[in-house]
Amino acid sequence: MQEQRGKTLVLKAFKCENTIRAPWVPFSGVHSGSLIGADSESYLKSASLIAEGVSKAIELYKADGVPVVFDLQLEAEALGCKLLWTKENPPSVVSHPLSLGVTLEELNIPSANEGRIYIVMEAAKLLRDRHKDIALYGLVTGPFTLALHLMGTDIFMQMLINEEYVRGVLRFCTEVAKTMSHYYTQAGCDVIAVVDPMTSQIGTDHFLSLVKPEMVELFSFLRERDTPSSFFVCGDATHNLEEMARCMPDNISVDENISLELVKEICIERGISFGGNLRLTSTILLGSKEECMADAIDCLDKGGERGYIISPGCDMPYSSKPHNVIAIADTIMDEYTRKVARELKKSLKSTTPQLRLPNYSKEQNVIIDVVTLDSLSCAPCQYMVDAVKRAVERSGGVAVYKEHKIKDINGLAMMRALNVKSIPTICIDGEALFESTIPPLEGLINSITQRWISKHERDGE
Repeated sequence: MQEQRGKTLVLKAFKCENTIRAPWVPFSGVHSGSLIGADSESYLKSASLIAEGVSKAIELYKADGVPVVFDLQLEAEALGCKLLWTKENPPSVVSHPLSLGVTLEELNIPSANEGRIYIVMEAAKLLRDRHKDIALYGLVTGPFTLALHLMGTDIFMQMLINEEYVRGVLRFCTEVAKTMSHYYTQAGCDVIAVVDPMTSQIGTDHFLSLVKPEMVELFSFLRERDTPSSFFVCGDATHNLEEMARCMPDNISVDENISLELVKEICIERGISFGGNLRLTSTILLGSKEECMADAIDCLDKGGERGYIISPGCDMPYSSKPHNVIAIADTIMDEYTRKVARELKKSLKSTTPQLRLPNYSKEQNVIIDVVTLDSLSCAPCQYMVDAVKRAVERSGGVAVYKEHKIKDINGLAMMRALNVKSIPTICIDGEALFESTIPPLEGLINSITQRWISKHERDGE
């Protein structure tokens, strides 16, 4: 019997059926651009470059499925958000129309020809023609993340004082997601992944009242059209995981912040497939081939052969090492390599350097450490850093902050020194106070003020 692979294998897993091995879906994102020597901006503005880069990733990494692009700013740009471009990251949103005087009624659902949407859809068509047996993923920005792009961090205050307005914005964003899903399926995509990383940044009460109704409607919309769907969230969304499953997507995909065993337990009993959670930075970006093999076998053993799709926890960094990703692919595909990987897993130890933390009690200022993946490429990280920056500016010079990106080996060491478990996290004077949660601005300012007062009371000032 011919080995099942590619689209057939992915769709079988989506039905939560047993598979001969876990399908492999590398979320290559702008890393695909690096494979062909294109910077992120040039890459994401060219249909031909996207098709060339993704094709290279499919070939090099033996992919069963791939996203066309991993760009959560696509819809926001078409709706009037200004973007900041860098050479090695997707763009980030730097202006928010609904916080600048634009009304919700003035916003229109983007057409297929607005912004860069037509470029991405053209790329999808090119990839469909070239790779008929590969599962193509169309990634749409989830309603809550798109609402945050449109409103900025003011959304968190509005959730407390004007929930009906936020609900209206989310309603609009759901209609945008439906429309984008239609564009992707018309262009030949097999799977629609609703990517809503900001879901990890809110409590279950707000998820239930604001986000869940929109997700239930969106996944119902896709199910009625026989389109396989995935609910993709990064960050520590453990507290919302049960309710995410009750939204009834066909798949839930998570990153390393969430236990794969827990995702499996919650999903399988409901007939939902699940995916993730290869480590992006400590292995794929910064690790060795051996560490990548050990990480892959750990995920494969935990995920099993029913309904599990192995993938990175989010889009791979631009500068990810190709030989590391190839080592993961070989581990997934080859039985002997899996045996080797199991032995490697027993012997490997972390090579992350040890850092000595400052004596925070002796520091004149309140010290804020923000541990992120990278605020230039990760929406929750971007908005957490933005909230800290605004709080520091309004705190009268009593606080300073620094971002520690775990895409850098020293950032990873700082994460471990601070004993941070979830990304992103705000630490104040060495204490992790806001883990994978963006606090309201006034709450953050109050925390800074209270720390300043207590620090200087001890000093007798």
